Amino acid sequence: MFGLLFFILFTPGVSEFLCTSSDLEMSYTFCDSPAYTFMFNLTPCSTMNKSTWKAALTWIPRSDIIFLKVVFKVWYNGARALHWKEVLCRGADDEYSLCGKLKGETIASTFDIKGARIKFPKGNYNVILQGFSDDSENNLVICLNFTMIVKQDAF
Repeated sequence: MFGLLFFILFTPGVSEFLCTSSDLEMSYTFCDSPAYTFMFNLTPCSTMNKSTWKAALTWIPRSDIIFLKVVFKVWYNGARALHWKEVLCRGADDEYSLCGKLKGETIASTFDIKGARIKFPKGNYNVILQGFSDDSENNLVICLNFTMIVKQDAF
């Protein structure tokens, strides 16, 4: 579900490179100001001929994760390409391990990102990922701003 989270370590207001290769550069910033622990690792750092990325996530949330709605906004070369919303946690019969975690409790997970099957055209991608602890999207839990530069068309 967290297919476009591309992080290493949080430093407020500073852009951090996640990875760089001959075909891909990825970096991030947080779009909300409070400091919190968030780490993300992604391998391989490439969009070429890969069917799956491997991801590792560590996060210590600022509030309980009983309800979690994520909103993805993706721009490609400055044009809006995707706006997607999904409720991941509802408080009952949730399928994700992060659901039910309490404020200050460490979330550590590894997962495959199947979206790597997408053939990304060459260009600049900006991704905003927001997580809300309510359905009305008023209580922001996390906000991430990714930059992904695809240097060559995938085959």
